[in-house]
Amino acid sequence: MIKEKNLRRFTENIFLSIGCPKKDAKLAADVLISADLRGVDSHGTARLVGYVRLYDNGRLNPNPVIKIIHETPSTAVIDGDKGLGLIVAPYAMNVAIKKAKRYGSGWISVQNSNHFGIAGYHSMLALPHDMIGWAMTNSAPLVVPTFAIEKMLGTNPIAVSVPAGNQPPFVADFATTAVAYGKLEILQRKGLSAPIGWVQDANGNYTDDANAIKNGGGLLPLGGDREHGSHKGYGLGAIVDIFSGVLSGANFGPWVPPFATAGFHGVAAEQVGKGTGHFLGAMRIDGFRPKEDFKASMDTWIERFRNAKHVDNQPVLIPGDPERELEKERRTNGIPLNDKVIEDLQTLGNRFNVKF
Repeated sequence: MIKEKNLRRFTENIFLSIGCPKKDAKLAADVLISADLRGVDSHGTARLVGYVRLYDNGRLNPNPVIKIIHETPSTAVIDGDKGLGLIVAPYAMNVAIKKAKRYGSGWISVQNSNHFGIAGYHSMLALPHDMIGWAMTNSAPLVVPTFAIEKMLGTNPIAVSVPAGNQPPFVADFATTAVAYGKLEILQRKGLSAPIGWVQDANGNYTDDANAIKNGGGLLPLGGDREHGSHKGYGLGAIVDIFSGVLSGANFGPWVPPFATAGFHGVAAEQVGKGTGHFLGAMRIDGFRPKEDFKASMDTWIERFRNAKHVDNQPVLIPGDPERELEKERRTNGIPLNDKVIEDLQTLGNRFNVKF
């Protein structure tokens, strides 16, 4: 177990070492540590080495000039200047919140960005403002549409955060695939097989090979196969890609550039936009009904679902429950890291003379 404050300090110092301003380094570290605390280990400090690789390959600007390039009262397009998505997405979300405060809602599409960590971090920024937050992003093509053998979409997550009153907020944060690619990376590090329904091989056959994507295979959409609704997962992933890429002027579909840890399939030769795209939104609750009434109704909704009849020893969970419980535990007991992740972080520490 590693203490949160020690891992946070180390992560911040690595971002400083590649040229990020102190404020940006602190924010970027907070996004990654938030993932580790919430149990989304695939998107926490395990990704730090990937961001440094982006910097090494000239694909990451550590000190970007983020700017609005098109705007209406309630919408905007933001150019991230090849910055860390960990910085660009919160910037965009804050623009959405400002617009929502004035006009009821704010909707922001982002181009020319990079991997933005866990989507839930950005959607949750709306909660203190009594707003519902939305966050989604496209990503490198690792996913085969239903009936395809060619990778066309990313894992393309969606996050929606909804405030409540006495109950904790509802926070749904999920990939539109059967599993996030980071979960496969964890299996690869441990030398374990993948469950059937996660991936297919290069010929379109189901496989338990956690390295299938490296060998020409692809991730399956949410649902796994047509009989279990993979066309719905494909549709959700496509929606995220259109909102994040086509709407913003970023790359989309098979042209989204890879994150460094998935760089084995190369950078797409043909570019149809600028960088990776995101889509973020904020909606004022009182744009629909009094916020106190809404929060009371959300409490009722949450309490009723918690008390639903359930199978033995498995109560019904509300989206956000597992992550919140893990965060309590890890803030107290520390953050567990895989041996391979520790090795990668030690290598980064040695390179930049930052004590791990």
